[in-house]
Amino acid sequence: MSTTTLKLSDDLKERIAIAAADAGKTPHAFMVEALAAQTALAERRRAFVDAAMTAEQEVAEYGLVYDADAVFSYLHDTLAGKRAKRPKAVKL
Repeated sequence: MSTTTLKLSDDLKERIAIAAADAGKTPHAFMVEALAAQTALAERRRAFVDAAMTAEQEVAEYGLVYDADAVFSYLHDTLAGKRAKRPKAVKL
């Protein structure tokens, strides 16, 4: 492991100490956990944006989309155990 130094305002340092104590953690553990959570969030956001960009490219290339109402009806009926007609892709 490597060491990283963070410069925190006195106010933030105090808030972290209080929040960490309330959570039964050391300020260090609290900050490491917070950094890990924010990093995971940023990674999920990046993956979401990448998937959206890929989908946009596929639609631009192939022009096939599904009607949202048809998809929701299909899912609703399928989850209710009903026989459901699978939606068809349509060209834009």
